[in-house]
Amino acid sequence: MSALNGKHILLGITGGIAAYKSAFLVRLFIKAGAQVKCIMTPDAEEFVTPLTLSTLSKNSVVSSFTDKEKNWNNHVELANWADVMLISPATANTLSKMVAGKSDNLLLTTYLSATCPIYIAPAMDLEMYQHETSKTNINQLTNSGHIIIEPESGELASGLEGKGRMAEPENIVDFMSQHMLKQLPLYNKKVLITAGPTYEPIDPVRFIGNHSSGKMGYEMAKTALNLGAKVILISGPTHLTLSHPNLELIKISAAQDMFDHAMLFYNDVDIAIASAAVSDYRPKTYYDQKVKKTEEDTFRIDLIKNPDILKTFGQQKQHQFLVGFALETNNEVENAKQKLEKKNLDFIVLNSLQDKGAGFKNDTNKISIITKDDIKRFDIKPKSEVAKDIFNEILDMRFNNKTNA
Repeated sequence: MSALNGKHILLGITGGIAAYKSAFLVRLFIKAGAQVKCIMTPDAEEFVTPLTLSTLSKNSVVSSFTDKEKNWNNHVELANWADVMLISPATANTLSKMVAGKSDNLLLTTYLSATCPIYIAPAMDLEMYQHETSKTNINQLTNSGHIIIEPESGELASGLEGKGRMAEPENIVDFMSQHMLKQLPLYNKKVLITAGPTYEPIDPVRFIGNHSSGKMGYEMAKTALNLGAKVILISGPTHLTLSHPNLELIKISAAQDMFDHAMLFYNDVDIAIASAAVSDYRPKTYYDQKVKKTEEDTFRIDLIKNPDILKTFGQQKQHQFLVGFALETNNEVENAKQKLEKKNLDFIVLNSLQDKGAGFKNDTNKISIITKDDIKRFDIKPKSEVAKDIFNEILDMRFNNKTNA
């Protein structure tokens, strides 16, 4: 999954021969999971057709302030839609107009209205690129906070060899993805999350478990990945799946397995979130064969304690930011505060089985985040949004940096 996944990309195409590459760019952006809208200068239509780009992007392509029916193409709406704007190719003419603040076409007017990050992929002939005016314009755009995707060397449209050809679409997409990833608040941070239930086997066909679905833990893993983190997700049995280049998914069954794997990674992570519903006890004896029913009315299973993963995390905490979960049925806040202190947590997430739509199996949750000094209560909402609330609190407390992940 790319950092471009889910992003709204506004692609501005100007009138250079490299405009033909915009079709490949659109395809690669779509493949990366982005939504794309294209704005063309009138001259760009000489090199690539709006029909091609609209077919690939599944969005209409605009190049003038009004369409054929004289309906207004609102440049402000286009600019506000975009999470990021790319001008590619950016000709010498367009670069000079951007610096001068000219707005004699829809693309430039939209550019001047945009508040999102702006990426620029220049494309021009060798002498044009080396000209002092072009260098000055590019430097000024860089100083304005725009990100320049440097042109590449090779054969140019004039037949000359040298630097000036637009970066290849694959390289543009990779550059943007890597650059955006590095801007994310958890870039290069490691996050350990436990999720789901544990099953404590009695015999080959029976176990002691609980109703946890793992949904909350998996949503937190998705949120951490979207924030740029490398995530280790240790998951008990669940039907859920998740795949990402920065994800290490470890599937376990019993609590001891979860403990063993968690301790392998704990020392190296920046954030640890224990959201799994771990069985407190396991059968003292495991029967190799299925236990047969007898004539007795009762059946006894002796239980022994499982290792306390969260308590061990708290005891060994050094640099880690540690978050625990508490699912309570009575004296919720009091019990959660005790757990917060006893297990040396930075905060604890409380959810109650008394709240409709909260707890196990649901796609929604209602939580309170409890620290030593404060309680923040949240309304019921989808677990994907709950995960964002939790990470906003982590970022605010640990990095003083809230985000709308």
